[in-house]
Amino acid sequence: MDRLSALQVFITIVEQGSLSGAAKALDIERTKVSRYLGELEDWVGTRLLHRTTRNQSLTEAGEQTLLRAYQIDSLTGDINTIIDRQNDTLSGRLRISSAYSMVDVFLLDAVNEFCALWPQVQIELIVADRNIHLIEEGIDLAVRISNDLDPNIVAKKIGVCRSVIVASPQYLLAHNTPTHPNSLHGHNCLSYSYFGKREWHFYREGLIQSVAVSGQLTSNISNILLKATLEGVGISQQPLASVSPLIQSGQLIHLLPDWEPKKLDVHFVYSSRKQMTLLHRRFIDFVVDRMSSNEIWN
Repeated sequence: MDRLSALQVFITIVEQGSLSGAAKALDIERTKVSRYLGELEDWVGTRLLHRTTRNQSLTEAGEQTLLRAYQIDSLTGDINTIIDRQNDTLSGRLRISSAYSMVDVFLLDAVNEFCALWPQVQIELIVADRNIHLIEEGIDLAVRISNDLDPNIVAKKIGVCRSVIVASPQYLLAHNTPTHPNSLHGHNCLSYSYFGKREWHFYREGLIQSVAVSGQLTSNISNILLKATLEGVGISQQPLASVSPLIQSGQLIHLLPDWEPKKLDVHFVYSSRKQMTLLHRRFIDFVVDRMSSNEIWN
């Protein structure tokens, strides 16, 4: 048995959620996927997956094997990276997770530019407005916008996310324009589920002002709140990168410009520095350079 291939097939089975899904992703017959899994289980000496007609889950041995499989796959990538470096090329595949708003305003353009520079690189963008398990879902890098990261993960700060308070002209025609954070009381404040759901924080000349807010709409996707804001539903706190063009065009009004909402750090997070390949490092450096050259993010 080609154990390296069997481990790669096992990773694909877990990532795709089924043997059939792995067969489709690898473009091989399902019977071949099943044979690889069976031979790998014979090699390990125990069952790696609990399988039913509807779902599958990892056994305890399967979880340990998956971790080792990712480590071996990473080492294989390192060896390929050494060869690529000697040939002055960059190749390989990255799976990157990010919230949709970040993909929309920044990450997609960065990925396209990077792939144009390195035609042999493949990048899969996983859009998820939640924190996903990097190892279980086979994610190489994830973008997290937070000042409160889990201390057990490895992270690199790549920029700063600034926010602004905005409303549409039609909303302000029907309601008083707030001139102070406390003026937000009584307004329909549209809130993000994971940040500032009940309280917004503002800074001005060393002063900190925290204001309790309430509204009829909450969502885990900031773009939904942005659409509702454009339609005149209420006031929302939005990333400056998302709404800057809309403010310039007059579709949205920047409220409380003298008060800055709380800034959030933007990070790349990954499971282990030991699994970092040249491709990982080159992409991170590329994104950091691109962000640092844009005043919105630095």
